[in-house]
Amino acid sequence: MADSVSSAVSRREFLYSVAVAAAPVAFLAQVRSSFGQDTGSVLLEPTPAVGDDDLEVTPQETIGPAFKPDSPLKNNFRESGVTGVPVTLTGFVLDRKGKPIKGAMLDFWHADADGQYDFSGFHCRGHQFTEVSGRYELQTVLPGVYPGRTRHYHVQLQATPGPILTTQLYFPGEPRNSSDFLFRRELLLNIRDTSQGRLANFNFVLET
Repeated sequence: MADSVSSAVSRREFLYSVAVAAAPVAFLAQVRSSFGQDTGSVLLEPTPAVGDDDLEVTPQETIGPAFKPDSPLKNNFRESGVTGVPVTLTGFVLDRKGKPIKGAMLDFWHADADGQYDFSGFHCRGHQFTEVSGRYELQTVLPGVYPGRTRHYHVQLQATPGPILTTQLYFPGEPRNSSDFLFRRELLLNIRDTSQGRLANFNFVLET
């Protein structure tokens, strides 16, 4: 199974490289580290081109027992008391025509580096809204694993007045991906390792 996952990831990386090469300059971004140092120029996954064919909506996943309502407005989970490998997650929220959605809500929550959820407070929990370009950014840490699950982030999205989408994001190459019954390959993050942490990318598509 590990070989098949590796092959799938390699194929995705190849297709990604082709997409980046063909993308207009407007959809290429240079990512600078949020840790105060330049990590170099990193090409983000371009927003899909607008076309006649509708994009597929991001797959729905279970909300799980760890969801906690009324999260604070924040996009930086690397606060006092939270340790772990830094991850900067970025991407766009799009409609089915590939157009960016301004002001879409993204509510993220996940386990800390030890695989524990914070139920007494809001560590590794928070919501944000997309920019005019449809872009979002989350500064967080690599979540730990716990019995029965592979490594993942939870997220709930809504573009008012559209329906709520609840889903999860997964990490490529994880040994537990093959045994987690909730794992979906379509929800794999694009990951790039740097000396300062990991840069991750995922574009969401919502029904509006």
